[in-house]
Amino acid sequence: MQYRKLGNTGINISTLGFGAMRLPQTNIDGKMVFDTEESIRMIHRAFELGVNYIDTAPYYCEKQSEEIVGKAIKGWRDKIYLSTKNPIEDASGDHYRERLENSLKKLDTDYIDFYHMWGISLESFEQKINVKDGPLSAALKAKDEGLIKHLSFSFHDKAENMIKLIDTGYFETVLCQYNMLDRSNEAGIVHAHEKGLGVVIMGPIGGGRLGAPSEVINKLIPGGAKSSAELALRFVISNPNVTCALSGMGSMAMVEENVTVASNGQQLTDDEINAINEAMEQNKKLSELYCTGCNYCMPCPKEVNIPKIFEYMNYHRVYRLTDYAKAEYKSIGTNEWVKGNRADACVDCGICEQKCPQKIQIRKQLKESAKELA
Repeated sequence: MQYRKLGNTGINISTLGFGAMRLPQTNIDGKMVFDTEESIRMIHRAFELGVNYIDTAPYYCEKQSEEIVGKAIKGWRDKIYLSTKNPIEDASGDHYRERLENSLKKLDTDYIDFYHMWGISLESFEQKINVKDGPLSAALKAKDEGLIKHLSFSFHDKAENMIKLIDTGYFETVLCQYNMLDRSNEAGIVHAHEKGLGVVIMGPIGGGRLGAPSEVINKLIPGGAKSSAELALRFVISNPNVTCALSGMGSMAMVEENVTVASNGQQLTDDEINAINEAMEQNKKLSELYCTGCNYCMPCPKEVNIPKIFEYMNYHRVYRLTDYAKAEYKSIGTNEWVKGNRADACVDCGICEQKCPQKIQIRKQLKESAKELA
């Protein structure tokens, strides 16, 4: 396993982190439940292979992840670094403290190494967090008490706002999205490194998209890669400004494979990275011929989720991530994250085409999407 300095914290962590958000499930009496014993075996195997950073959160795995992780770190607590998160729901420092104490109880630990303000934006920091007797005050007090070792934040806001949050000077590490498909935070990652923050990456395999078989992605470097997931993980780890890539692992096979990739000291060369960036930029331009994702076509009177449908079509058409695209298309309207209807709900009214700045033949493409992805 390779290790890197986590900013100015004085800590070295593994380049692969265990993301405890997709722990395995098993069928018990016809009901799917999270498999605590197998999860613990997987986590212990990762620790044995050199992974020393594990990340969880209160809502992961139907609110069971922290408890499972708490059981798994027994006997390992002084050898590994634990990360979890506080969902800043309001401007109350007391409520922040209550959530912190609840996580400590579930994890059955006296302290959290890296405690994240979960998914914050610049606006929420200014209006809800950095206020009198608010979450920031509560966090700094908890840090003084030793309940939190290092204050961190995770990020989904506009890329330029990550730099502004870094420059507040309150945080020691940042957790952000970065992968071959999404390099929007690249400048912020450089800035974090220059300012002495450790940088941990979520979604190095694009939330599973880059883990699906794809001949297009596999051939992005000379000689190719064993899998799209391997290339995606190597791409992230090869960035010298990145400390650690989190992988949400759901099986022992994933643990073994990801550890093997992260233990490979041979990083992608500058030429290989440039080749990937150039190819992905070309793919992005090709995607934008079909749809730029501007959302001007919305809302649809029949709640057809046009932007998401076209996004999945691009995964199929441009990146050859067909199995992933079909699975995601099927899930539209079945969960709280991707709402609305699939393409077959279109009634051919044409309102969307009147609003599209690119004059895309949306109705025609919806019919194609229904045929290709259904």
